[in-house]
Amino acid sequence: MAGAAVTVMTMSGRVQALNSRFAIPGVVFAEGTGELPVVDVENPHGRARVALQGAHVLDWTPRGEEPVIWVSEAARFGPGLPIRGGIPICWPWFGPHPTDPEQPQHGFARTATWQVVAVERLADDRTRLTFRLPDGQGGPAWPHELELLYMVTVGRTLELDLVTRNAGEAPVTIGQALHTYFRVGDPAEVAVYGLEGCRYLDKLTGSEGVQDRRLIPGGPIDRVYLGAVRDCVIEDPTLGRAIRVSKRNSEATVVWNPGFFAPGPVRGDFGPSGSRNMLCLETANAAEDVVRLEPHAVHLLFTRYAVGPIG
Repeated sequence: MAGAAVTVMTMSGRVQALNSRFAIPGVVFAEGTGELPVVDVENPHGRARVALQGAHVLDWTPRGEEPVIWVSEAARFGPGLPIRGGIPICWPWFGPHPTDPEQPQHGFARTATWQVVAVERLADDRTRLTFRLPDGQGGPAWPHELELLYMVTVGRTLELDLVTRNAGEAPVTIGQALHTYFRVGDPAEVAVYGLEGCRYLDKLTGSEGVQDRRLIPGGPIDRVYLGAVRDCVIEDPTLGRAIRVSKRNSEATVVWNPGFFAPGPVRGDFGPSGSRNMLCLETANAAEDVVRLEPHAVHLLFTRYAVGPIG
């Protein structure tokens, strides 16, 4: 007896189906680099691009401003490949898996293909995209029944809501971060305000400290700041702007740049320009700020980005 026919949708067919169901004025789905479908948003406030793999924000540019999000010129785009830059979603753990080093760094959400749930034009002409992580993405290594939604609201500000619900009958602990790569003129020239008085874990030296004044990242940096609940502001004199990062339900902020500034060999997917034009400042639940979700409990990780003049 002949086997049942299997229908495989082409990239163009998938994009066409997405547009038929979800496209509205100012929102269109397209074939992105490396066979990754993307959704492009443009409204009176600005524009954005999001890849369906990882629900990964690749661009956000408020009208009249320079791009705010950095993506490496050597970023790799393809099914299952982490993208260097943009806003990766680290979930359901941050960094290495707490017990199994064979599991992917920062979890599996950033390389999974997300489902589009809704596309909305809000009353103030902002645009909201809602994505859902399909069930079963973690395989046998992640048997927990968690539901994950992600809302990206594009306007003069960019708002991100990452909502986790424990649909199971046992408590689950998660770590997570919105691993945002901000575009800066030169990380050695920027100053970060809002972390003063916070204790930090320095992953480069294995030491701890307290931030006593504004942070000047300078060279390589990889720190988890704890008790960090205030807004942070990245002042960038090179680009002449300030980026304000607000958040809720997070007491950890991660600041990272590998310090690939000097001319030298190409460093993987950072490319010949290295990390000179980016600084990661991440809204997180990490280190001592991981989240324990009781059965049927919900946790909302929220952040908002706004751009304005310095001072």
